[in-house]
Amino acid sequence: MTSSRRRSRLRGWGKLTLLVISLLQCVASFCLLRLGRKPTDPERAAWLHRCCRMVFRRLGLSRTAIGQIPGDGLLVSNHLSYLDIVIYGATLPCVFVSKQEVRSWPMLGLLAALGGTVFIDRGSAASAAAATLRIQELLADGIVVLIFPEGTSSDGSSVLRFHPLLFEAAIRGAAPVTAAAIGYSAAPHATEKDLCYYGDISFGPHLLETLQLPDIRATIHFTAPVDRYAGRKLAAACTQQEVAALRGESSLHSIGAETR
Repeated sequence: MTSSRRRSRLRGWGKLTLLVISLLQCVASFCLLRLGRKPTDPERAAWLHRCCRMVFRRLGLSRTAIGQIPGDGLLVSNHLSYLDIVIYGATLPCVFVSKQEVRSWPMLGLLAALGGTVFIDRGSAASAAAATLRIQELLADGIVVLIFPEGTSSDGSSVLRFHPLLFEAAIRGAAPVTAAAIGYSAAPHATEKDLCYYGDISFGPHLLETLQLPDIRATIHFTAPVDRYAGRKLAAACTQQEVAALRGESSLHSIGAETR
């Protein structure tokens, strides 16, 4: 094994240890938050924001935000990796909407659940209906709700079709909708596709390989919010086109106000 490869492995295991310690600290802080009472939705979102910022810093991630970060409404993004949760969570207080399987993800699944994530069983109409009502409540309270309407993460080669159902709550509540595109870079050590978590890739080995990279940079490009769409199908089609266009723009990977 070369010395550079040895250093990479040590870096990966070191960051994994930091991640586990950070998660334990987050759980402990949540237990303190809920002493004697149930945390409110804004408190959960703020707690998750603090936790993601801590993980973001400790893992040495970098982020560039282009455009105005929304303060309310539905936030719609493409989905590339479990890193999306940390990056968006560190960028703004929000509540995520996710497929049920994410709850079982080591570490990040627990963090998402405690943060109030709305989990959807994609095979259950009742689960989807309940999720819509829950999202509508959160939007009415002025909380940003973040959805990944592709329904799964991808390899980044294209933006998949957006499922209209997840837009229903915003249509009912006449909430603003903001489209956003996220992208990654770790050059010259890895391509964006190497960072993507998709298909049959195993979570544990992929996470360890990702943590071995010395410089992971994310860029989020936010569009201007649309105050109201006439229907969920139109909202899904329009935001999918916006995100696809942003993913095709060189500005997605440009250097902006970088935060570490």
